[in-house]
Parts: sequence; structure tokens; C-alpha cells
Amino acid sequence: MVNKEDIERFLDRLAADGATYSELEPGLWILKPSGELDFSVVVHYSPPVLILRVKVMALPSDAQSLATLSRRLLELNATDLVHGSYGIEEDSIVMTEALELSHLDYEEFLAAYESITVALASHLRELGSFREAH
Repeated sequence: MVNKEDIERFLDRLAADGATYSELEPGLWILKPSGELDFSVVVHYSPPVLILRVKVMALPSDAQSLATLSRRLLELNATDLVHGSYGIEEDSIVMTEALELSHLDYEEFLAAYESITVALASHLRELGSFREAH
């Protein structure tokens, strides 16, 4: 089974390619992709799984916008996302993925991480149209 030190080695490999990360508390990291992407991935070591999570945006307060957005997120879950899924946590849209530690290797971790970052990069413009001005 993959342990916390293995996850740190995975994060170090991503950092060698330009990502940055910091440990907030034991087993909980914030990972910032390289490039122009403006979001962070929370990596949580929580045996028997590793959880990757991104806060995408706040829920719109308008009922019609919320209904339209919810339908679109379900469509994206069904058509565009191989690993993770969109969901609602409190008043936010999040994308999450859970990876089993029992057989996790770097390639599977990297595939899940890249799946999240590529999906968000391609979806953010469309989803951004549902953001409310603050």
C-alpha cells in the first residue's frame, strides 16, 4: 500500500515539472499546477484512499442559473470526465477524485491529476459564465 512518504515523492516529481505544493498539515497538501491555470488541487492522504479535490466556483444564487449549471455539470460528468466528477459541497462546485492506495502508482496518480487539470482548463470558460459578479 502507498504511504504518505510515497505521496510526497509523487508531489516532488510533479514539482520537478513546474508544479508547486505545500503541506498544510500531515497528509494534506495544496498543489498548484504550473502554467496559467488559476486553481489549486487539494491532495488528502486518507487511507484507504487518496483524495484530489478542487474548488471550482461558488454556486449561483439564481434558481434558473443553478438549475442550468447543475444539468451541465451532470452532462460533463457523463461525457468528459474519465476519473473524477463534479459535485456540490456546501455553497461551492467542486471536482473530486478518490484513488485507492492499495494499488496506486505514480502513473495512475499523474493520470488522475492531469485529468482534473485538463478538464478544468477546458471547462472553466463555460462554467465561468455562471459566476456572479462580487
